[in-house]
Amino acid sequence: MAATVSEAGAADRLLIEDVALVDRSERGKLALTGGEAKAFLNGQVSNEIEALVPGSGCYAALLTNKGKMLGDLRAVDTGDELWLDTERVSLQALFDTIRRGSVGWQVQLHKRTLQQALLSLVGPRAGEAAGWPGAAPEHANRAASIGDVQALLIATDVGVDVVCAAEDAEHVRKALGVPEVPESAAELLRVEAGRPRYGIDLDDSTIPQEAGLNERAVSFTKGCYVGQETVARLHYRGKPNRHLRGLRLSAPVPPGTSLLLGEREVGRVGSSVVSPRFGPIALALVRREAAVGDSLAAGDAAALVSELPFA
Repeated sequence: MAATVSEAGAADRLLIEDVALVDRSERGKLALTGGEAKAFLNGQVSNEIEALVPGSGCYAALLTNKGKMLGDLRAVDTGDELWLDTERVSLQALFDTIRRGSVGWQVQLHKRTLQQALLSLVGPRAGEAAGWPGAAPEHANRAASIGDVQALLIATDVGVDVVCAAEDAEHVRKALGVPEVPESAAELLRVEAGRPRYGIDLDDSTIPQEAGLNERAVSFTKGCYVGQETVARLHYRGKPNRHLRGLRLSAPVPPGTSLLLGEREVGRVGSSVVSPRFGPIALALVRREAAVGDSLAAGDAAALVSELPFA
């Protein structure tokens, strides 16, 4: 998968404003079955898993004992299994955590990364194209038949994901009949919406609150999970040293570019794109002394610290 974008065509953006297909089959995919699958996973990740019912799902973080992110994931209850997907860079950490931690639990772990394809339909007509018209909450899911092939549909913030057997992917792609665009075009929507991506904007030094993920990824009412103490203490009594911010750039800059407030480094550029609507923009975790409205130096470019999402 393309990690960042230096520039994207306006034509691709126009397609996405209708409906377009992005092949994200490279994402890491796993499944859990067994009578204790939900209870087990609930103790391993930051969000509420046991409350899921068939057809629902959630976003969560996988943390170290000190509350630092090893990765993020989507968990959906299909009725038959807990289906999980994650960035490929964090797949091994998730796999190892489940394999080691599930000893003694009634849980079976299944590999799905190579066995399944993931085709993302993006745009306002995504549901119609997938045969699932109407609004659905993010992570809602249901079984479907596309071109006589069995598939799983999962609602996203920008459309619908279609999951099918890898050997059926080309048949499903043709049955959908949707123009395909590169990952870079969909990355524009993600950055404009201010959604960080693990492996680009987030890493194993990040605590969820720093990235603005508490509302999406963390439950403060469920039972214990790995990393809970740090996450709860920071939420109730502390102030994060960094915040996820948007950057409005005077010129495109590559990821990893240092951000300077005066002579002090306050962060580094994460995802960096050239938006047809907003021009050069980026995401970054910046220290709290770099406030919204401040101007930072980003290499030879200027970076105005902005609230998210971009508007």
